[in-house]
Amino acid sequence: MRVLVFGASSQIGHFLLPRLRERGAEVLAVSRRPRDTAGITWLRGDLPHDVPAVRELSAIVSFGPLQGLADWMLGADFDGAPRVIATSSMSAETKRDSAVPAERALSRQLRDAEEALAAICARRGCAWTVFRPTLVYGAGMDKSLTPIARRAVRTRVFPLPAGRGQRQPVHADDIAHAVLAALDTPLVAGKVIPLGGGERLHAGEMFARVRRSLPVATLPVPLPAWLLRLGRHAVPRLRGPLDRLDSDLIADNSAVQQLLGVFPRPFRPDAACWGMTDD
Repeated sequence: MRVLVFGASSQIGHFLLPRLRERGAEVLAVSRRPRDTAGITWLRGDLPHDVPAVRELSAIVSFGPLQGLADWMLGADFDGAPRVIATSSMSAETKRDSAVPAERALSRQLRDAEEALAAICARRGCAWTVFRPTLVYGAGMDKSLTPIARRAVRTRVFPLPAGRGQRQPVHADDIAHAVLAALDTPLVAGKVIPLGGGERLHAGEMFARVRRSLPVATLPVPLPAWLLRLGRHAVPRLRGPLDRLDSDLIADNSAVQQLLGVFPRPFRPDAACWGMTDD
């Protein structure tokens, strides 16, 4: 199997590349910043227009922008009809009715990109599957929980916002596992599949577990609901994130479990998830 991977240096790519090598695949990893990894052929490139020519492919896996992938596939010169696996985001649904116009626009863009990818895959005869992950963590590369964890380690203070909305963080390695399973499972062709972690918990508990996972002691500072309401008005850019603290941001894992046999792990982070050690 010869697999072209976009977003290979991402947190999901971090776990997927060695899994592909373990199964004997030839891996062509595309990134703006190629690395030197044994057994992996790195190619410098960026979707949609700066991609090296590759003709013979068994599969295309992308963790980059969906619209960029669709635009590249429109004119890409490869042979045959490789299997296409890509990631979108559960924001396509959870931000559909957001009170923040920019977030509603993002939701629409994601859904439009999913449709564009499906259309070009149909035109080229490629079977496709799109995963919609929830909040992704696990390699210290995410822009949601990892920055919070690292800031707390620097300051020794951990703000704990009140929040009753449910969360379902998914480990990047579980997404990599789902991608591999999808490559082997024709039943998921033509499907958009939600993918969340193996546990649903309140937002407040999620933050508390992040704090407990840190390699240093931090001072917990509860942020009451009244203060968060004030923050919504005082800092407009925080309106969306603060509004969502009481909203459920979860995924139905029925398809990933029943069709792919993938059961994501519960949220039990350790320091390594934030790119730290316990030393």
